[in-house]
Amino acid sequence: MINEHIIKNLSVPNGSVDVVLDTDAYNEIDDQFAIAYLLSCKDKLNTKAIYAAPFLNEKSKDAADGMEKSYDEILKILSLMKEDVDTFKGSNSFLKDEYTPIISPAALDLAERANRYSPDKPLYVIAIGAISNIASAILINPKITENCVVVWLGGHALHYHDTMEFNMKQDVAASRVVMSSGVPFVQLPCAGVVSSFTISKYELEFWFKGKNAIADYLAENTIRVADSYASGAPWTRCIWDVTAVAWLINDGDRFMESKILPLHLCDYNCKYERVPNGHPIKYVYYIKRDALMTDLIDRITSRD
Repeated sequence: MINEHIIKNLSVPNGSVDVVLDTDAYNEIDDQFAIAYLLSCKDKLNTKAIYAAPFLNEKSKDAADGMEKSYDEILKILSLMKEDVDTFKGSNSFLKDEYTPIISPAALDLAERANRYSPDKPLYVIAIGAISNIASAILINPKITENCVVVWLGGHALHYHDTMEFNMKQDVAASRVVMSSGVPFVQLPCAGVVSSFTISKYELEFWFKGKNAIADYLAENTIRVADSYASGAPWTRCIWDVTAVAWLINDGDRFMESKILPLHLCDYNCKYERVPNGHPIKYVYYIKRDALMTDLIDRITSRD
């Protein structure tokens, strides 16, 4: 795809668009907010599928277990919201190199689904976890790079000394496949940018509790987790992943500011490296916290 077409598809889309979401939903408390927000934006975003992404930390015994738990958590959120969306299990490990896809129902679905779209009417892929599913799909079907736009919450801000961010550091090979593939790519860095999008216990209790089933779950789950390590002390939790969804409805820059930059890749020491003659990407550098929080609250709590 020529740079002019990439730049066109790096603009916030006009009108209603089709979306798939790739999420490690059991990893933290923020993916659940992102799923709920996405499904509450039906005026602009048509959710066609949700993919379960792998993760590995104290909540999973390995990447496959993380993916399975994420799959179950996605189904739980859909049940609470009384929504029916095609949901697919993803990779059972992280990409081992930059050439070999991991075959999974999620990767195969995206590889096939992308063929129904075009550079003039792309499919938007929101990724809020390790990005093995998306990288695998690109390796299976390179046509994705023409027919899709990838919006990824991953890496830290470029001015940080490293990019040991959870989604990126556990899946460096996959990040390099996706970012270097030429697909129109929007990056929402975590520390230094999206880290400003936080919510407090008192906001959760005031704005979410008692409104509906999904709002109750989001509040109670977040408060339970935060109180487990900060009980008796003031705390806020970052609900990072909401911002990746919000980019798609960021008309007029109402929720965030972004700019076109040349491609920077994460190397295998988790340092950014400038890519000579790299294609342009869209880089989000500022979140308008209160405006986005207001929209998040309004959309989720107004549901029946």
